[in-house]
Formats: sequence, structure tokens, C-alpha cells
Amino acid sequence: MRTRFRGITVREGLLLQGPAGWAEFSPFWDYDAPESRPWYDAALAGASTVWPTPVRDVVPVNCTVPAVGPEAATRIVTAGHGCRTAKVKVAEPGQSLADDEARVAAVRDALGPGGKVRVDANGAWSVAEAITALGVLDRAAGGLEYVEQPCRTVEELAEVRRATTVPVAADESIRRAEDPYRVAQLDAADIAVLKVQPLGGVTACLEIAERIGLPVVVSSALESSIGIAAGVALAAALPELPYACGLGTVTLLERDVVAEPLVPRDGVLPVGRPEPSAAFLAEEPPPDLSVRWASRLSDVRAVVS
Repeated sequence: MRTRFRGITVREGLLLQGPAGWAEFSPFWDYDAPESRPWYDAALAGASTVWPTPVRDVVPVNCTVPAVGPEAATRIVTAGHGCRTAKVKVAEPGQSLADDEARVAAVRDALGPGGKVRVDANGAWSVAEAITALGVLDRAAGGLEYVEQPCRTVEELAEVRRATTVPVAADESIRRAEDPYRVAQLDAADIAVLKVQPLGGVTACLEIAERIGLPVVVSSALESSIGIAAGVALAAALPELPYACGLGTVTLLERDVVAEPLVPRDGVLPVGRPEPSAAFLAEEPPPDLSVRWASRLSDVRAVVS
């Protein structure tokens, strides 16, 4: 990783090849075998199944600003490959609301008045903290597009949504929930954030999108371009796509597995199916890495999906 993100500095995973092409299996290490099983199912489906017919050729995306200082945030947005929407990480452990406010204000200045700012708290706030923080950050942004997962539980999301004018997007409350539709049943969110790997694949996500009855933002799980391409395929197949998607995250990686990484140009990503480069496939992974992932793969395969 170019910058510490989601508490990690190195991203790991496996690539699988099947009759339909290459797919990625890269659950985070804090996910146990049962929670990693949908990621494996997504990889199997991606490698063996042709993706649905797209209804658009390109997908608009946001740039992603980690929990960095204002100067670094400005550099990220300025080098944002034409993205006119920025997602800003907030509520980082060890940082203050003043840090978040300064970061969001810097992003607003860098984007200019026509750009859109959204924030992501990854469920770190209490209801009271969320209400207070959103008042501050909404002003700093000159109006937030939405807040992603301000609190941990669906009930807390519903409370925040009733107490603020900032639209609420549900991420973990969908992809890490036993019932992904509960956010809609409790009127807890205005927007559904869908991620291909955690939810079992492109087709599974399309079914959720149809049933949940909310506008959808497709986002990444910090994948390589192989995994990002699956997210682009999902976004390209949705009947409506009212928001920029969170799929511009390859820029957070120091290197990629393909020769031409899926980096936004003029704020969009093309629809397509990349393959790993010959140079990448020729590399030998460290033996300890191979052993760890072989063991993990065996544990995940043993889980009944």
C-alpha cells in the first residue's frame, strides 16, 4: 500500500484462472474461514462464469483519500485522474474530529465547488458522535454527498438517518450481515454499497441490488485490477448507476498484477477483463506466503457455502 489503509500496509491474495478468465480471492486476514467463504465463491464464479451484458461502456468512480493530513489529501485529489467525487476516510483511531474536518476541507478546496465529497467512518462512531461529526463535516464539505457506515449496527444507522440531513450509505451492514436486506426494512440507509467478493460474486450482487430497493454504489475491497474488473462488471450491468463508484483504489497500491492497471482516466474506468502480466506470473512468491495461503484456502474450502 502507498499509505496505511484500513489498518494495513501490505495487500495479499490469490488469483484463480478458469474457463471464463482470471478472478481474485483476497479476504482480509481478520476474516475467519466462514466469513471468507463468499469471497471464495465469488472467485470461483468469476473464473467460471461469463459476466452479465453491460449496459454502459465506462463506470464513473471516486478517488479515495485515506486518513492523511490536509496536504497529502490535496495531492491525492489533485492527482485523482479526473475524478470529480472523493471519498474521505474519517474516524481513524488516534485521530480527532478536527483532523477529519481539516482533511475534508482540504478535499473540498482541491475539488472545487462542482466536486462531490463523501465520507466513510467504517462504523467507528456512536450515534451521538456521528450526529456531532456530521454537522462539522457537512459544513467543511460545503454539503456532503453522503456518509458511509457511520455506526456499526443497523439500528444505529436508522437513528443517525433520522437525526441528520446527510444521506446514509450502508456497507458493513450489508456485506457483513446475516440479513443484507435489514437496512431497507428498518429504513436505515439511503444507499446500498455492494462489494463483489464479500457478497459472493457479480450475479449475487445483482440479485441483492434488485431486491434491496436502494440506489447502489459498487465499491472495491482493495483488490488488484483483476478484482476491480469484477466490480466494474457489476456496475456496468446495473440498470441505474446514480453515483460514482468506489472502484478507483488501484492507485492505493504501489504495484499491480497486470501490465496496464485499472486506473481512472477522466474519472471513469473501462469495462473489460484484464489478465495478469507475464512478468507477474513468472514471479515466485515467498515460500511462507504460499504456505499460509494454501492453508487458508484449504480451511475456506472446507466451509459449506
